[in-house]
Amino acid sequence: MAKKTTKTDPVLAQNKKARHDYTIVDTVEAGIVLTGTEIKSVRASRIQLKDGYAQIKDGQAWLVNVHIAPFEQGNIWNQDPERTRKLLLKKREINRLANELKGTGMTLIPLKVYIKRGFAKVLIGLAKGKHDYDKRETIKRRDQERDVKRQMKNFNAR
Repeated sequence: MAKKTTKTDPVLAQNKKARHDYTIVDTVEAGIVLTGTEIKSVRASRIQLKDGYAQIKDGQAWLVNVHIAPFEQGNIWNQDPERTRKLLLKKREINRLANELKGTGMTLIPLKVYIKRGFAKVLIGLAKGKHDYDKRETIKRRDQERDVKRQMKNFNAR
């Protein structure tokens, strides 16, 4: 019997601060090379993306500074929680991202981690850093949209 698939994959970890601090230009889905105890910790949502970033080195993509907590029953097979992990991307995608990153002030940020068809995937965002005035503008726009929705809700309730 075939397993039912859901429309959305459950998000195990999300970098909420990324959209506040960066303007996301493009997103790419990548697989992560994990060991046995690491995937068990990821499935238990024991992963933090807050300070993480991705880099391209020697034609390969790497996920740096992402913390995966050690698996409690893993004892000697646990890896270093902060180790650099390889990202699985096609060569064409790696070359395109490398060209985008050259001298433009862009960076690669992990946005969220989820399980898709049994494999851990990370959504990587090609991002440009925001200035303080950009952040204030974003907050002001979000507040205005919230006020408009509230007014429309009150108007429709009458």
